Amino acid sequence: MKVVPPSFQILDDLDQQSLAIRIEACGRVCYKSEDKITEGSAEPFIKNIIKRAHNSVLEMAVLTIRVSFDSESLAVQFMSTLPKYLHIDRTEKKVLLITGSVRAFREIYMSHPTVKMVKAITGFLAQRHPLFFTDIAPKMGWVPQERVMVEKISLEEIDALPTDLLAKHRHLAVKFIVNRAITHEIVRHRPVSYLQESQRYCRYSESKFGSQVTFIKPLFYKEGNEEYHLWETAMLETEKIYSKLLKTSSPQAARTVLPNSCKTELITYANLIEWFHIFKLRTSPGAEPTMREIMNPLLDKFTERFPSVFEDIRPAP
Repeated sequence: MKVVPPSFQILDDLDQQSLAIRIEACGRVCYKSEDKITEGSAEPFIKNIIKRAHNSVLEMAVLTIRVSFDSESLAVQFMSTLPKYLHIDRTEKKVLLITGSVRAFREIYMSHPTVKMVKAITGFLAQRHPLFFTDIAPKMGWVPQERVMVEKISLEEIDALPTDLLAKHRHLAVKFIVNRAITHEIVRHRPVSYLQESQRYCRYSESKFGSQVTFIKPLFYKEGNEEYHLWETAMLETEKIYSKLLKTSSPQAARTVLPNSCKTELITYANLIEWFHIFKLRTSPGAEPTMREIMNPLLDKFTERFPSVFEDIRPAP
């Protein structure tokens, strides 16, 4: 048995990496297979993810494009598709700013392959990031659209946007190491992308996990008192039962005895508007104390980075 405190990590280092490296780094959290990352492992990992339709992993890479067009009818046709999971703003009369995940851009093409602006966007992305479109690009028959111009927007340009556009188009990922009770609450927020360590696949009896179950230190009980002792006893007994079940059953069956105190890793990826909403709720006086324990210091970090967005939130002590 291992006990660790809750923690978080803002994954801004991944903002500087390629989309492929980013997606693999996040996707392997589900299986705790980070030890398999090598210089050339991203491409086969992503091809396998696409083949298996594990589409939520493709939500972990977001990009922003500027689309210029010469006719209002092109914009009307594009908007009539009711684009899902794309953030769209008209910054000029004939210019759209569009932000979305790899998954969102793939799925709008698969649903509306004949729409001119969709074809132009997909063609641009397929040329720039072919790994993510190899299964659908051969079917496109794409010809560059002279009436539609697409260009990639850098992270530096996004960070320089006015606050209203910054909050909508800037995304940030955070990896939480918390107990399962906390993740049950966090994943209720929409629209957000999530990837979580899977008890269905992870076998905690293996040496890569130290051959033990890891639990999050409880906020409510002081280490050394009677309540903490009772909690510790329960966790030790649970670990013994879990390990015994693994001798005759699969991890997805044995996990049914694991409690909320189990440590889990959860990547939460959202734009700043949604983070604002999360902080507003989860740092309030009515929020669960263990949630405030992790969200209050995280809000401080976000406020340092983006004061114009978060400075008005006052967390509960």
